[in-house]
Amino acid sequence: MGSNSSKEVSGPLGTVTINDKKENVPIKSTPPSGCPMHSAESNQPQSTIVSECPINPDNRMPMEANQQPSEGQPFDLSKNRQKSTIPKFNPPNENEKYWVYPSEQMFWNAMLRKGWKWQEAVEGKDKTINNENFTSKDMSDIIKIHNFNNEMAWREVLKWEMSFHLKECPCGPTLKRFGGRAQDYSPRARIRSWMGYELPFDRHDWIVDRCGKEVRYVIDYYDGGFLEETGNFALLDVRPALDSFEALWDRMKATYWRWTHEYFNYGNKETSSSAQQAAKQSE
Repeated sequence: MGSNSSKEVSGPLGTVTINDKKENVPIKSTPPSGCPMHSAESNQPQSTIVSECPINPDNRMPMEANQQPSEGQPFDLSKNRQKSTIPKFNPPNENEKYWVYPSEQMFWNAMLRKGWKWQEAVEGKDKTINNENFTSKDMSDIIKIHNFNNEMAWREVLKWEMSFHLKECPCGPTLKRFGGRAQDYSPRARIRSWMGYELPFDRHDWIVDRCGKEVRYVIDYYDGGFLEETGNFALLDVRPALDSFEALWDRMKATYWRWTHEYFNYGNKETSSSAQQAAKQSE
């Protein structure tokens, strides 16, 4: 992590680009205040071991959600969380059957934990947001885009699973765990960049449970601008990772289907166009 570099901060089911500055982080002997086990300093001798909030390995976020406003926070943020349509693997109960997206406050706190300087953003000095003043509405927009992108990603995963593995797993897949790998570009993304296309601004790896079998999906997020027909800002490239021959075979079949679909659709369009022209001439 270098000085004045941009990076992507991973939150539950998504990331956000932030401006990151390298700083020396002092060693802590007690958990940060956001941790449930935090207590006041005692007179006992303190060890030099770094103590952190316990992290959930499934989403790389603190086990206990921090919904408290940060020190000096310039505006209030919503603490409401939206339930996703993404089923969770082996949920503890029916009330936790689906993954839940972070609130605006949780996302804000996650950004701060990774070194984001809100003072620069609010004052319009953060180049990663085009030097515009950051407001509470911007945080709300980030959450909406974040949630929408992940819903679209899961929809793409379901297309793969339902097309090739419906008989194998008729009840459908569930999302087991996930993580962001924004700077670890996939081979496909690198090859595309050598051909002149832009690199993705984010990457996620999702581990999906297919009725007892773990399958990894790679999701590359590309900047698509504002797409009026969908209201989305990102183009998603979702496919199974090449971790097995089965995944390779799935991708080969999908490529063949796309090619034949585009070819025959093109032929149908030409035939339809010719028929329309002939009809006009006969009138």
